[in-house]
Amino acid sequence: MKVTGYEQSAGGVTVMAEGGGPYDGAALIGADGLWSTIRETIVGDGPPIVSGHIAYRAVLPIGEVPDHLYSDSMIIWAGEKTHLVHYPLRRGELYNLVAVFHSDKYVEGWDAFGEPDELHERFAGTCSNVRELLERIETWKMWVLCDREPVKEWSDGRVTLLGDAAHPMLQYLAAGAGMAIEDAVTLSDILEANDGDIEKSFLEYPAERYLRTAQVQVMARVYGEVYHAAGVVRELRNNMLSERTPEQSYDGMAWLYDGP
Repeated sequence: MKVTGYEQSAGGVTVMAEGGGPYDGAALIGADGLWSTIRETIVGDGPPIVSGHIAYRAVLPIGEVPDHLYSDSMIIWAGEKTHLVHYPLRRGELYNLVAVFHSDKYVEGWDAFGEPDELHERFAGTCSNVRELLERIETWKMWVLCDREPVKEWSDGRVTLLGDAAHPMLQYLAAGAGMAIEDAVTLSDILEANDGDIEKSFLEYPAERYLRTAQVQVMARVYGEVYHAAGVVRELRNNMLSERTPEQSYDGMAWLYDGP
């Protein structure tokens, strides 16, 4: 059900929605994603920022993946303005492929069908392993990659935001869902510490989260540029990464994966 708006009173929130309602509650948590209706009322920063990157996603039955292209690990192939990620899904029954490339195309949402001709054109200069995997897919789902500028506050009285509604980020650190889970744990802990005082908790909660989530938003953009680097920047990336041990690579991501 699509939420169209809300009204606050001294003791609660009333939510309006298409096809039903109104609905009354003690508080409202807007976890309604990148195109959040609730965010527009609180923050008012307009539509998301289009990154100029597009993702095509498809899955293959595992039996259709050639042995020489299969891996239990997540593999990323990085190229100029392109990259391909693949890894097994659903207990190894499926193989997930996500191909990302630069494009000016814009389609709102995440359920549009991609154009294979455009995909193959963008990846025409890549290595044979990448092209062989891409050629095995007939139907691709496409979505335009967007984010927003970090903000410091995303609560208003008895209304707050969570996850992508509060701090949408590009997918290059694969951290969006993790940040939403951290939000939920933080908000729960603050509510418990404040004996369920909603307005006090909703005020404290963004202050606890905004610097960490902003760091992920900004660094996701940086990683997108690193993955798709060309020329001298590409050489610099390759030299830096080739000198790292696996342990150093893990240490370099500890700020994200060790938690706040």
